[in-house]
Amino acid sequence: MASTSHRPGPVRVAALAAAALLLLLAPPAGRAAAAEPALPLGDPGLTETRTTQTLAEGVTLTRIVRGTEPAPADQINTTTRGPWTVDVLTIDPRTARGHLRATYGPDLARTEKTTDLVRSSGALAGVNGSFFTFTASQDSPGDPVGLGLYDGRLLSEPTGDTAEADFVLDAPGNRAVMGRLSWSGSLHNRRTGATLPLTYINHPPVVPAACAGLTDPTQCTAAGDVVRFTPEFAASTPSGAGVEAVLDRHGCVVRTQRTRGTQLAAGQTSVQATGAGAAALLRTVDGGCLRTDSVLTDEQGRRVPVHPGLFGVNGRYRLTAHGRIVVPAGSGSFFDRNPRTIAGTTRDGRIVLATVDGRMTTSVGTTMAETAAVADALGLTDAVNLDGGGSTTLSVEGVLVNHPSGPAERAVGDALVFVPGPYRPAEG
Repeated sequence: MASTSHRPGPVRVAALAAAALLLLLAPPAGRAAAAEPALPLGDPGLTETRTTQTLAEGVTLTRIVRGTEPAPADQINTTTRGPWTVDVLTIDPRTARGHLRATYGPDLARTEKTTDLVRSSGALAGVNGSFFTFTASQDSPGDPVGLGLYDGRLLSEPTGDTAEADFVLDAPGNRAVMGRLSWSGSLHNRRTGATLPLTYINHPPVVPAACAGLTDPTQCTAAGDVVRFTPEFAASTPSGAGVEAVLDRHGCVVRTQRTRGTQLAAGQTSVQATGAGAAALLRTVDGGCLRTDSVLTDEQGRRVPVHPGLFGVNGRYRLTAHGRIVVPAGSGSFFDRNPRTIAGTTRDGRIVLATVDGRMTTSVGTTMAETAAVADALGLTDAVNLDGGGSTTLSVEGVLVNHPSGPAERAVGDALVFVPGPYRPAEG
């Protein structure tokens, strides 16, 4: 995600902060290993050390190192000797003077480093959040692949995939719930009664290959997409073949165009359509005013009220639920050992954000089953697996704490951050 004073430069400040953080995380001289139960990773009896620092009242950071010898490079995915490095950020809502929220940076389409997202939001600490588009060639590499809910604004819809596991926060109360949300959306012309289902929110529509060469997009009969865009997406909506209708803050049509891509003024939204949806959109708007319906529901089919202070990010697979390990069995690279990011809650309401370094001889990472076992051992009665791999990042005050697996910190779609002070609704 310069000044003329005599303060140290930004590089120097970052270096000093990083050094101080490493000193705080180093095992205190003469202190024995913590007495907490060992992590259920690898062989019994592996050396395990834990060091904890208090970042603020009710907020602690613990580093767990299990195993002492670097792994052979060809045994990272199979060794039972580790090592593993796990960083655990714990927030106790009963005493913490701050709130947890999700943030995506200047706009939804771009990616930002987690350290930058922590710094720019004035946060004490944070971890990477949602799975996101990631591909640099796309119009919106930072677009969440699933739920993206920010201060009561649903800016990305859940996928409906059974693998999606959403982490939803009520910031004023620092409460978190987990589950799989579903979404439906539609446009209704108030004058004519015409209705058109929405496919996505803030996600570039696909142009059907059979219609890519048509001069008139309304002549396409292949299935396409109908997508609602908000100003949070980017400075401009995605460009390309299709049609677009721009709406004012009341939902009334400002203009329509037979190509996609425009800038939105304050208060405006737009709807883009491709394929057969292009003609359908023009028929639906028909110079009138539209009502947009957008409904989130939980796994029991109950409507989830969306209000200021509500945040949500998407994960892949529930790790624990109601005190039981529930992660499914699986195979392939996603289920193999990888760096992991975990979000969950304990029985007494503490919120835990944890990272597991991986794909390195100094920390091998965890399989999905091992990740669930770690979450359970940390006391997380409910937990989800957030984006991992090269995205796994934990930052304190904009300083990188863990060791990402790539050559440099990866820019991500959004982050979960703990911000000092009470929650206040966004202006406007």
